Amino acid sequence: MRILVTGGGGFLGFAIVQMLHARGDDVVVLCRGHHPQLDELNVTTVRGDIEDLSAVSNTANGCDAIIHCAAKTGMWGAYKLYHSVNVVGTDNVITACRSHNIQKLVFTSSPSVAYDLDGSEGGDESLPYPQTCQSHYSATKAAAERAVLAANDRQLSTCALRPHLIWGPRDTQLVPRIIERAEKGRLRFVGDGRNLVDSIYIDNAATAHLLALDRLEPGATCAGKVYFLSQDEPLQISDLINRIVAAAGLPACNKYISLRAAHKVGAVFEAVYSLFGIKSEPPMTRFLAQQLAAPHWFDISAAKRDLGYEPNISISEGIDCLRDYLSAAS
Repeated sequence: MRILVTGGGGFLGFAIVQMLHARGDDVVVLCRGHHPQLDELNVTTVRGDIEDLSAVSNTANGCDAIIHCAAKTGMWGAYKLYHSVNVVGTDNVITACRSHNIQKLVFTSSPSVAYDLDGSEGGDESLPYPQTCQSHYSATKAAAERAVLAANDRQLSTCALRPHLIWGPRDTQLVPRIIERAEKGRLRFVGDGRNLVDSIYIDNAATAHLLALDRLEPGATCAGKVYFLSQDEPLQISDLINRIVAAAGLPACNKYISLRAAHKVGAVFEAVYSLFGIKSEPPMTRFLAQQLAAPHWFDISAAKRDLGYEPNISISEGIDCLRDYLSAAS
């Protein structure tokens, strides 16, 4: 098939592009910047903004399917920017599918669309959207997910995937932040560090997108549905983070801060960053403090049943791959 991957230069997007290319699909990537790793694969790359309908439509012309990974992530910034990328951008992708008779759309969503302040312990896809979202990211991703699911019909088969805490080699978000804070002695666990959290190794997350893509068709079991994805192996957050720290050759973290104290620190950072118009993300926010202390693990039985998903690479195997990657990069 000829498949468009939006955000194909990003961490997850590139892993998906690699897998599609390796199995012989004709891959087209829409991304904002230049990514040398895409040049090495010799895939068709178009530079453009997901908010630009003409750019999306022109790039999608002639494609059989779209995997939509492009998104504005993070916990800080103006709502307008999150809405423009995550909501308007997704609407543009759906419009392009309609305009060019593209029959398959796989959307990368997020478990945060179903977060509440208490977290989740074994929740499944029946979890409702919260009445009040705790961040612009989760609010706009929820709106985009709803639009994708509502677009499912006889002409366009859609599916949304919710991978939780993606990590592995080439990670530009979670792993670098953990390592940087550990190196500077600023890493802390909020609460007692025993709250269980899900995660997913990058190759497993990418594989799930291909499984959904291959199964999508009108009337398919997965059409119009959403799925949580993980390693199916929740760990205490302190254990997960210290495994990543150890992969970087750094000593384990044994420092803690109470949720109450972290919440106050987050409030101070938010006030200062807002007062001075600082656009970079604060090291702590009230929302982040709450999320770091709460349990977040999910029942992935539906993904196993409907998509045939299994985490083929275990956490231990993934950590070994991460260690080799970090060692080679140092």
